[in-house]
Amino acid sequence: MLRTSPRNILTAPVFIVLASTFLHAPFAYAWGNEGHRIINRLAASNLPADVPAFLRSEGAIKEIEYLGPEPDRWRSAGEPELNAAQAPEHFIDLEPADALGPLPRRRLDFEAAVFASGQRPEKIGLQPWEATEVWERLKAALREYRQLSAAHQDTHAVEEAAIFYAGWLGHYVGDASQPLHTTVQYNGWTGPNPNGYTTSHTIHWKFEGPFVAANLHVGYVQPRMTPVHVIEGDEFVDYVAYLRQTSKYVEKVYQLEKIGGFEGQGTQESRDFTADRLAAGASKLRDMIYSAWLQSGIPVPDPYASGK
Repeated sequence: MLRTSPRNILTAPVFIVLASTFLHAPFAYAWGNEGHRIINRLAASNLPADVPAFLRSEGAIKEIEYLGPEPDRWRSAGEPELNAAQAPEHFIDLEPADALGPLPRRRLDFEAAVFASGQRPEKIGLQPWEATEVWERLKAALREYRQLSAAHQDTHAVEEAAIFYAGWLGHYVGDASQPLHTTVQYNGWTGPNPNGYTTSHTIHWKFEGPFVAANLHVGYVQPRMTPVHVIEGDEFVDYVAYLRQTSKYVEKVYQLEKIGGFEGQGTQESRDFTADRLAAGASKLRDMIYSAWLQSGIPVPDPYASGK
């Protein structure tokens, strides 16, 4: 998803907002509708066998796949407050974020640091915090599923909640596998440019939208998925490491664009590179869903025991 300025959306005259909606319709989706669906479907269909059957059913897989692009469906001029609030959750510019010091685990601590530096959080992005928070929602739902199952109570409602959280999570995990979601160089090179990379504001969508839709599919991406990895340490630290790994490929995107790698069928190298990025997103989402299930079995204090 190519970012837009929440401030501009809120203050622009209605006719300008509506005109922008039509003129820039291709920017509605990150990784394109197709890329997000590929990531979510592969993650859901490759969950380990010890994950509850309801999450591995064909119905759940279809729903999780459908939900891959869901947060981009909230990027409408018809819902300006929602758009403004959640737009920064799809990306993080690591360069200005890192300039403030180590990334804190809590969103509000990061926002406080950004404001204290005279900047705005929506300009830098909030990606890792949103992903971690949605993952925790999934883990909490799976904990409730365990408790209801153990008590031989109906689990249908919590199953639906968990499926929604898994699909919702997939969008952000997918965004974080796209290198241009991790950098100030998100849509045309800025600043010193000794290698002559494109400065046109078209590279972002060209890479993640039409090129993916025309050339990538589940069968091409699935063999590139990594083996299952259980997240045993700090989930936030693990997720930030995933973002930093993705960010290593920012310049590679520009190098491929420079040689026409995202035009038409591109090249073998550009197709393989893009498939690897989609596979990284699918693998990470599968691992996060699986780890949420395993960690949901760890007892936690009753939040109501203290009476607060």
